[in-house]
Amino acid sequence: MYEAVCSSDARFDGEFFFAVSTTGIYCRPSCPATTPKRQNVCFFPTAAAAQGSGFRACRRCRPDAVPGSAAWNGRADAVGRAMRLIGDGVVDREGVAGLAARLGYSARQVQRQLNAEVGAGPIALARAQRAHTARILLQTTTMQAAEIAFAAGFASVRQFNDTIREIYAVTPLELRAAKPGRSSRFGSVGVVNGAAGVPLRLAYRGPYAATEVFDHLAARAITGIEEIDGERGRRTYRRTLSLPHGTGIAEVGEKPGAGGWLECRLHLSDLRDLTTATQRMRRLFDLDADPHAVAERLGSDPALAALVALRPGLRAPGAADPHELAVRAVLGQQVSVAAARKLGSALVGAYGRPLAVPSGTLTRVFPDAGVLAEAALGELGMPDSRRTTLRTVTGALADGTVRLDPGADRDEAERALLGLRGIGPWTAGYIRMRALGDPDVLLTGDVAILAGMRHAGAEAVAAEAWRPWRTYAMHHFWNAAAERRRTPAA
Repeated sequence: MYEAVCSSDARFDGEFFFAVSTTGIYCRPSCPATTPKRQNVCFFPTAAAAQGSGFRACRRCRPDAVPGSAAWNGRADAVGRAMRLIGDGVVDREGVAGLAARLGYSARQVQRQLNAEVGAGPIALARAQRAHTARILLQTTTMQAAEIAFAAGFASVRQFNDTIREIYAVTPLELRAAKPGRSSRFGSVGVVNGAAGVPLRLAYRGPYAATEVFDHLAARAITGIEEIDGERGRRTYRRTLSLPHGTGIAEVGEKPGAGGWLECRLHLSDLRDLTTATQRMRRLFDLDADPHAVAERLGSDPALAALVALRPGLRAPGAADPHELAVRAVLGQQVSVAAARKLGSALVGAYGRPLAVPSGTLTRVFPDAGVLAEAALGELGMPDSRRTTLRTVTGALADGTVRLDPGADRDEAERALLGLRGIGPWTAGYIRMRALGDPDVLLTGDVAILAGMRHAGAEAVAAEAWRPWRTYAMHHFWNAAAERRRTPAA
């Protein structure tokens, strides 16, 4: 870890943090400041652990704004599930008791496991996240400090002030004044036309194959809730969001920033949803992945090496809403991507909730599972058996028989899905891959995957060597098959 600090290696940003005892400051590994002496350095697995030990965030490298650790995406144990739930804002909304109930453990056991693994308990982790949200609002909006305190999830203005002073060693007003280009601060954050929303830089590590991600989303964009504007290479993806406290519209630009980020703007009806909306967009664009680890494992396979070299930083798009993704997976059973997109557009047009203020072609949010469970679905041109399956799945989501939240147990969710009539291995695996963000899924029955494997000369028996990144291998095969269709002569 110290070698990574000495070389300012950005590959480890978010994987660990280091603190300097002589300054009382903690940083990300790539901090450009002078490297401290080894005897003055200690290491922490999370920013919250560093803050809990009395260190404040570096104002130069902003360690609280790094990509999340890819370990939490891959881990299926209670700690990994807890980290994903905390990132989604569950502690802010439901408290530690709500987090523990979702995990099926006692609050004391969750506290003990998190302290042992990441050096901080759920309250400290949520507190660090609230502080980061508050800094974004302070430096990108003209909202009053009291409004920001409650929007970020703090229980009181005093708690907000104390936390900002402790973590950043400045008052909220001083933190706001420290923003470069202060005169360009944005105004109201809830209006799409006119005001610019909350601008964010969604950080990632390593290379990022943005073109392939945007191609994937463009091919599947559903009219009414999604749209993509602009030319290839400079596109903007826009979509509506159904959030715990209201609705929102997210905009993400295709062109990566020089420092390793995607530009994003969030227009929210309730600012308390900022953290949740941010995490959902991070999951959709797979921004917490570790492309170096993926390339190292997959690139060692002769059949995959050329594909990995051709598309460095290829990601596996997740889902902005797991329930929505489950419905879309059922709509996509045994039909083409274009046909599934047409069915999705018809579903949204018939049952989607209208936005209070439409924005361009974005007019609705995806219908709730409870609504679809009771719907006739006659508007959809598909077999009765598929409509029955759709009602069965949405009914299971609505009553909790199937759980797909960020803290859901992946194995348990897949078993529950397979227990539903009309759900087979492909659908359950696809939902597990995208809705639950599992990086180790291989849909061996997918025709396009098999075609991509044949094109690359890959053998199914070699798949065990691709663990724990089989999802990324699958995306390489998908892209290989698509490229072969575009250029038959190849």
